[in-house]
Amino acid sequence: MNLPHSFTQNRSRSRFSISGRPLIMGTIVLTVTGLITRTIGFFYRIYLSRLFGEEGMGIYQLLSPVLALSFSLCAAAYQTAISKYVAEYSGRERLKPLRAGLILSTPLSFLCTAVIYLNSEFIADNLLLEPRTAAMLRILAFSIPFSSIHSCINGYFYGIKKTKAPAAAQLLEQLARVGCVYLVSSTVIARGQTPSINVAVLGLTAGELVSMTVSLVAILNVLQEYNGDKGANIMPSMNKAAFHPHMFRNILGMALPLTLNRIVLNFLQSIEAVSIPARLRLYGYDNATALSVYGVLTGMAMPLIFFPNALTNSVSVLLLPLVSENYAAGDLPAVRAAILRTIRFCGILGFLCMSVFFLLGGFMGSALFDSPLAGHFITTLSFLCPFLYLDATLSSILQGLGRAGTIFVMNVIALLLRLAFVFEAIPLFGITGYLWGMLASQIVLSLLYLLCLRRFLRRKAPG
Repeated sequence: MNLPHSFTQNRSRSRFSISGRPLIMGTIVLTVTGLITRTIGFFYRIYLSRLFGEEGMGIYQLLSPVLALSFSLCAAAYQTAISKYVAEYSGRERLKPLRAGLILSTPLSFLCTAVIYLNSEFIADNLLLEPRTAAMLRILAFSIPFSSIHSCINGYFYGIKKTKAPAAAQLLEQLARVGCVYLVSSTVIARGQTPSINVAVLGLTAGELVSMTVSLVAILNVLQEYNGDKGANIMPSMNKAAFHPHMFRNILGMALPLTLNRIVLNFLQSIEAVSIPARLRLYGYDNATALSVYGVLTGMAMPLIFFPNALTNSVSVLLLPLVSENYAAGDLPAVRAAILRTIRFCGILGFLCMSVFFLLGGFMGSALFDSPLAGHFITTLSFLCPFLYLDATLSSILQGLGRAGTIFVMNVIALLLRLAFVFEAIPLFGITGYLWGMLASQIVLSLLYLLCLRRFLRRKAPG
């Protein structure tokens, strides 16, 4: 039956308003926690840079490709898939996607741990091109199952738009990471020795262990609620939410393309990360200087530029199930309203942050990191802000609209553009060539996202 357009509009506003309340509250919880966590992490970065130096930070940052690839393979896509399908169920049925996701991702994470641990020397020598990362890789390998389990559980809570448990896990993870590094390094220094950068990786693994523990406690409380809070036996809730073959097909159907997409993207990012120090050596730097410049950029300047992402990331995490829910219900006005509000909000935040970083970047680099080079990078990277913060939220909206394949293609285009600057511009202009590439790729990605959304909304418009 065709309804009057005015009735449809009123109904759309009502649903968006109702759905928006958990979005707003969840965003507030995640944002406050994210800001606290990033503040702790920000000073933690300062502590690491002064404890291990610029070269040490460069070596530590070389681990990021391995960490990103393992997370993409074992956790990220399953969290997204669980979040989407949990949002489509109610009551005990919401446990079906969680159980299927855990059964699929956990064995995969243990396999990934074994591969990295047993092949750490090969990966360090031939892929990361830095033998000193071998011991760090062995420590890092143990964090992967912890990350996989807590990501799946987070997907459940994001799907029901309850963010207190993920927020608590995030905060305690950061506290555990910082506390572990501080205690171990202080003990080593007290003995008259110099702490190794391996301590930072130990802290990362300890943090993942704590976050997994917090997430398990939270989901066990949920299972107890389903059991009436009376019995000690918790597993019947999972058994009653018996997983069916169609749920595995649903989770895999969404997770596999996302995983493949993320692996390809992270593979390209890994080439980028490993190639930057190598191309800097072609520019004329020795190995220590190349690693130092890379460490200042990725370990000092970029975390500061990404600091306001605590807010946009919170919105992005909760936008996916909200947009997916409204789109599945045929509520395009609500989807359109979410897109317009997102663009307006991210634009204002981006230009404010750009102004602050551009005007105060030099001072921040010297005052916070005791590094004029970090100040130069912060000032230059400030122009990324309007595009950087917008891209994360628009990507989440497109995923909620089922456009994962389109996102993948657009990200590949942006990454290939950035890689072109890495290989062609860095040998000629040094690290400045890479900064130009970052700005160009973010602008191109923003334009592609906006054009895709504009085309989608025009195609779906009534009449």
